[in-house]
Amino acid sequence: MKYGCQSMVGKIESILIKKPEQAFISQENLNKTWEEFKYFGCPDYETVLKEYAVFEKYIKENVENVYYLPQDDRTGLDSIYTHDPLKITKKGAIYFPMGKALRSKEYLATKAYLESIGVPTLGEIKAPGKMEGGDVLWIDEKTVAIGRGYRTNDEGIRQFKELTKDLVDEYIIVPMPHGEGEDACLHLMSIISFVDTDKAVVYSKFMPVFFREYLLEKGFMLIEADDDEYDYLGTNLLALEPGKVILIKGCSKIEKKLKDLGLTVMTYEGKELSYRGTGGPTCLTCPITRL
Repeated sequence: MKYGCQSMVGKIESILIKKPEQAFISQENLNKTWEEFKYFGCPDYETVLKEYAVFEKYIKENVENVYYLPQDDRTGLDSIYTHDPLKITKKGAIYFPMGKALRSKEYLATKAYLESIGVPTLGEIKAPGKMEGGDVLWIDEKTVAIGRGYRTNDEGIRQFKELTKDLVDEYIIVPMPHGEGEDACLHLMSIISFVDTDKAVVYSKFMPVFFREYLLEKGFMLIEADDDEYDYLGTNLLALEPGKVILIKGCSKIEKKLKDLGLTVMTYEGKELSYRGTGGPTCLTCPITRL
């Protein structure tokens, strides 16, 4: 099994996703659990299935190897967002006990499945360490930025550094703002998505000045999202390869900016699938291999 994903834009060769049938399960399950997961309203299950079908079609048309996480009693609604319980390095997967208590055992299900298909485990972040995949952003193969906020703490970062010390030359620790509060899902990747080797969609209001200046000095073009499109996950894009991305439908200004720059943009209706659970196209996927 080929693995290794120390990039945010390299062409995805293998990917891990989870269908709504195995995560949301049913309308009855959604009705019972959406409030404890702090969703923005209860998703409509039938609409979710239709939205996911479009998203999955884009994945299958552009990624050679697509793997599906099975249903597991240790997981809940958020397990549809496969990105967050881990990062897959060139030496294997690192698993995270996530900051959201309802997701604390999710990594165990992902670990069992990935090991069964041949992805080795490099390590786990142990309590009191906390970390979530959305806070780990590869600038390049040897440089990683990590958001330090409510979902990822200092001890989690320390352990991650120890596990990756032979893989990473530079760690950039980015302090995250309070934002909408401790219960809100605010990751580093909530405010920045790389869409090409030299371009990123950003929400600068929540970005520390030093990190914004760092990206500009590295030669990145920063494509700004406004308040409305940030709120609708407009800064959460999945790069399938450099210059080819998936974006939630409804962010027309970001979509136009990207297309004007020559990027290929595919959109899907995602109000029920993505917006209600605050999980955009990046969150819905865990790339296993990027070239």
